Order: sequence, then structure tokens, then C-alpha cells
Amino acid sequence: MSNPLNRRQVLSGCVAGSVAALIGGGAASAWGRGPITRTGDPRFRPAIAAYSFRKYFPVFRGREQQPAGDGPPLNLHQFVDYCGRHGCDAELTAYFVPPDSDDAYLRSLKAHAFTQGTMISGAAIGNDFTVARGEALESQIADAQDWIRRSAVLGAPHLRIFAGTAKQLGEGPDKMNDVCEAVNRCAETAKQEGVFLGIENHGGISSDQLLEIVKRVESDWVGINLDTGNFISSDPYDDIRRCAPYAVNVQLKPNVKTPDGKIVEADWGRIATILKEAKYQGYVALEYEDEAPYERVPGWLNRMRSAFGI
Repeated sequence: MSNPLNRRQVLSGCVAGSVAALIGGGAASAWGRGPITRTGDPRFRPAIAAYSFRKYFPVFRGREQQPAGDGPPLNLHQFVDYCGRHGCDAELTAYFVPPDSDDAYLRSLKAHAFTQGTMISGAAIGNDFTVARGEALESQIADAQDWIRRSAVLGAPHLRIFAGTAKQLGEGPDKMNDVCEAVNRCAETAKQEGVFLGIENHGGISSDQLLEIVKRVESDWVGINLDTGNFISSDPYDDIRRCAPYAVNVQLKPNVKTPDGKIVEADWGRIATILKEAKYQGYVALEYEDEAPYERVPGWLNRMRSAFGI
């Protein structure tokens, strides 16, 4: 691993520079609901998503679970250490935060990461804005707003959110309107807290649906959390290409999916080229979802470094 102090200075400068480029002189000057305007060459920063080790945490989505026995159990402090040992930053998923945790716990994670020379690349939640209007939707919005605030305490510059599922979005224009309104309300909180929101292409959402949401949201603190393995289409690489100019975070998966359910190994070199052409500057977080992550993640990290030059 590189010298922690120097690495921290470089990455802190990258984050500060990216934010300044995006919102300096008014966010609309760099975004304006079109593609993000970025200056300079593409830059990729390696990270690992905590979800890659989801079976090894004692908590999952607020409930206790028995960690898998084929590797050492983890808490989020230990996951930060794992990322640091592999020269990566850490994407911390809210699923693994103890349900009784408070701001002091989040600050302890922030301090631990900083002293280990590891940046927290972002946080992630699993909300659903396509639930029924009323109490259910209001609860989802309130939870997302709370995690925006908690992300700021944690020192995470980005929070991954979901919109819902493609099936529910396809129910009619009212559902899309509800989702956009919910994201707009969360965007106000994001602006106040200085945390970017990235809407993920989760739940079978198409690139058309995702781009419609992003373009209709009225805040430049909202972009796309581009999951390279989540598009289910005949040409997922074209979906990635269309969405890359709006990406504020990238989650890199080893596989892509076809409409008939076939899972094939992703062409990371092709994805890297797409992101370079979009002049993407930011994190590329490995999200591994298969078995034996302790055994296989290091190899995937090596392949990621080779494909992306990081």
C-alpha cells in the first residue's frame, strides 16, 4: 500500500477538486440537468463495496445474522482495514450498521478510516420509492433523508439510493411522478448536507427509466450510481454508455445479464473505455456478489486495476 498520508492528501484533493468542478460558481454551470461537465482527463479511484462481504457481517438490514464460516467475520471497522490492506477505499453499506448505532459510532468509523489512510468513498441504502403513497412512501423518504444526514456525519461524499423496480415504474405516469417527487425532496436534504445522491439502476430499471428520473430531478446533487451489472438488456454496454455521463459513482460487477437470464463475464476493458470517453472522474467500487469473496476478491481487484489503470 502507498504511504497513507500522501495517499490521503491525493484523494482528499481529488474529492475537493471534483466537488469544486461540479458546483463551483453554481452547480447548474457544470451540470444543468445535462451530462456532468468535467475538466481534465478521466480519473478512476479504486474502492470495494461492503456488500461484497455481506455474509460475514453480524448484522444485515437491521437483523442479526450468523456470519459465514469460510472466512473471518467482519464489522465495518474491520472492513475498512481490509480495504486499506488492498490499496482501496471503502464503500460502506447501511445494511451492516448495527441498528442501535448513533452518530458517535459513525464518527468512530470516520476517524478510523482517516487514521488508516483509507477514504470512505460513499454509503448505500436499500430504499424503495415505488411503494404506495401515504405512510409507506413517507417512511421511505424519511429513512433516506436520515441516511443523507448520517452520511454527512460519516464523511461519505455520496449515498447510493434506489428508485424502485421497473415493474412498478411501468404501472403508469403517476408512479414515475411519485418517484421523482421523492428524489426531489431527498435532494433538498442532500444539498443542505453536502452529500451527492446516486440513483442506481436497480430492480430491472432500464436506462430510459433511469435517465428520465435523473433529468426530471431538479437538483444538481443527484446523479447516477452506475452499476455495471444491473442492466438486463440485449446491449448492457450501450446502457452503460448512455448513463456514464451522469454517473457520480460506479459499482463494477464481474458479470452482465442478458434478457433471457444468462449471466456472462463482463468486458471490463470495454467498460473502462466507455467511462474514459465520458470523462468520468471518481470511484470505481468492486461489488462482488458470488461465493468465496476472501478467496476471489483479490484476483478481481487485480483485474480491475489492469483494466482501469488504477
